[in-house]
Amino acid sequence: MSAARSPATAVAEPTASAPRAAPTQRGASLRPSFLRGATLVAGRELGASFESGVAYVYTIAFALLANSIFMNEFFLAGQVEMAPWFDSMPLLLAVFLPAVTMRSWAEEKRQRTIELLLTLPIRPLQAVLGKLLAALGLFGVFALSSLPIVAMLMTLGDPDLGRLVGGYLGLGLLGLLFLSFGLFLSAVSADQITAFVSSALLAFLLVLTGDERVVAVLDGLAPGLAAGSFVYDHISVVPQYEAFARGVVSLSGILYFTGLSAAFLWLNVLLLERNRG
Repeated sequence: MSAARSPATAVAEPTASAPRAAPTQRGASLRPSFLRGATLVAGRELGASFESGVAYVYTIAFALLANSIFMNEFFLAGQVEMAPWFDSMPLLLAVFLPAVTMRSWAEEKRQRTIELLLTLPIRPLQAVLGKLLAALGLFGVFALSSLPIVAMLMTLGDPDLGRLVGGYLGLGLLGLLFLSFGLFLSAVSADQITAFVSSALLAFLLVLTGDERVVAVLDGLAPGLAAGSFVYDHISVVPQYEAFARGVVSLSGILYFTGLSAAFLWLNVLLLERNRG
């Protein structure tokens, strides 16, 4: 007489009517949903930033600098508007956002955890978007530090809400672009310092080419080409960002920021896929 089998054993053993799942099917069943995979990476990144204290240091430093600049301009000009705060953002973000993204992939490579990440059942696109969501989350904390200014302006006067909304929309798009190329440059850099320097240089290039003095110098070097004016109109982030800060929300401005951001994120995904292969 054969020994009786437990229910657990009976379920575990395959039967003729229930064929084994193919390896690809088993792998697919282990792979998290697209959104779930991205949020897992984002949570891991944000958690590491706050646990290490880096997020707190960056947020406090950003809030002190940005709000101090605004308060200085506020008392000098005496105008109840956010323009001075928004005007200071391009140069401040050119420093702070490369500091946010420099660790994203360069630190993974230094600690040799990128191989582990790429062997998990997470697609490269999920990993890149997860890193981006984490960086955007920290950037959002930066932006929240301006809420006391908004509350003060609402109390003291009647600021233009259209310009306020447009300014924050432009700020978000500018941050998206800086973070996108910061992640890509972190992925191609060997260490954090190289990632920070290269990202900051590109950010300053995009910002300073919108300065009238720089444009005049470039135009003067080659008057026939008008290189400075061309770079200002088609490459620099300043005219696009300033339009949003004035409350002018245009389709061309949205496409400029989102198109360039998507291009850098796509390059990041391609690089990860090549390394994974």
